[in-house]
Amino acid sequence: MELFLDRSDERGLTAQLYDQLREAIVAGQIRPGDRLRATRRVAAELGVARSTVAEAYYRLGAEGYITGRAGGGSVVSPVPVSPPDGPRRTRAHLVPVPAAAAVRPYGERPVAPVVYDFRPGTLDPALFPTADWRRSMLRALDHPAGSYGDPAGSPALRAALAHWVARSRGVRATADEVFVTSGAGHAVDLIARVLVPPGSVVAVEEPGYPPVVELLRSHGLEVVGVPVDAEGIVVDALPARARLVYVTPSHQYPLGMPMSRRRRLELLDWAARTGCPIVEDDYDSEFRHAARPLEPLQRLDADGWVIYVGTFSKSLSPALRLGFLVAPLTLVPALRALRQVIDWSPPQATQAALATLIEAGHLDRHLRRCRGVYAERRKLLWDGLGAALPAGHRRLPSVAGLHIAVLAPDGTEPAVRPDVRYSRLSRSYFTRTGPDGYLLGFAGIPSAVLPEAIRAFCGLLRHPAPELRGAR
Repeated sequence: MELFLDRSDERGLTAQLYDQLREAIVAGQIRPGDRLRATRRVAAELGVARSTVAEAYYRLGAEGYITGRAGGGSVVSPVPVSPPDGPRRTRAHLVPVPAAAAVRPYGERPVAPVVYDFRPGTLDPALFPTADWRRSMLRALDHPAGSYGDPAGSPALRAALAHWVARSRGVRATADEVFVTSGAGHAVDLIARVLVPPGSVVAVEEPGYPPVVELLRSHGLEVVGVPVDAEGIVVDALPARARLVYVTPSHQYPLGMPMSRRRRLELLDWAARTGCPIVEDDYDSEFRHAARPLEPLQRLDADGWVIYVGTFSKSLSPALRLGFLVAPLTLVPALRALRQVIDWSPPQATQAALATLIEAGHLDRHLRRCRGVYAERRKLLWDGLGAALPAGHRRLPSVAGLHIAVLAPDGTEPAVRPDVRYSRLSRSYFTRTGPDGYLLGFAGIPSAVLPEAIRAFCGLLRHPAPELRGAR
């Protein structure tokens, strides 16, 4: 531990040493059983008399923080020392700016171990291609980089992504148009920074994805919710002042329906007439359960209004923090410069591992396996809900993705079980009050466990919160 002394400090040298060592012990920076450096050595390092250090050690020993050991110097006491009550007191009172203070966290920390986790975005770690990823990562670490990487991402990964997204989704992209990001949210953040001045209007589907809404608001942007119907975002309801539109056409979040081809063409026509760019978030299009996938907006776009965003948080793991965007070349220099001043570049070893995973065909093999597993789990959840949901609750059909939305009667407030977690549909409405309902992800719950998980969840709906019992 580094110690610091200020000879102008009114506390004196001994008190400064005592305070620093005591704080380090209480905070766990120095642990029980650790041996403190000899007083002679500390005195020489700090340029003070040995007696100054010895006095600080004596005070710590008298208060039980350290003990003397024959031939072993001073050792941190094995008896836990209670930390002071309350947070550290400081004179400064730092407060975030209003835009940052207003950001609402997405979801809540579980207060108990989660047994049945229906929260969207939760994956089964057992499905992760551990062996393939380990080999790919070890290969990347055999030749560690000696310098910062390209802010846009490694050339190898961008080339692999351009080929893969063209083959798997029909996206038109060259390696120069691909920009590697730390997930889809990071991609939207960069896009907003380079395209939308503070105070501008941004249009977002409502209901929509709460983290994106909060992200855009944190930039000082006015977020306008645009309703959706069975065909997707209602183009006629788009605000004329919008400087950016964010949509999820492959699998609308959270309701689940795809945007129709007719509506996609309407949206592109509107963008061409207004000069407003579109962010297409294709967050889980790898998992389709019925019907042929529709062409992405980006492929239908002949004029360059669409910025395509993809992520590996659903297909591999959210822990990797890997995503990408495909942008017109006119944006790439600004994106590159911005990324460089924020965090310079994506992690190079992780990029190299993902490039290997794609080029070797391991990603495709992994996705084929996941599609089979998730299709089974989706059917189990769909059928199980159909049999167990109480009257008045309705499943919303979905042809893709890793969650199912359920509409509930107004005023529904289920009982609480800390070990059962799910998302509330109402959380996805941000400018108006939406219907009650639930979002139930199925990717993270093994097929063998799903039947009992469904019974546990539906049991909450049959036993509403005490304050609402008898009120309906």
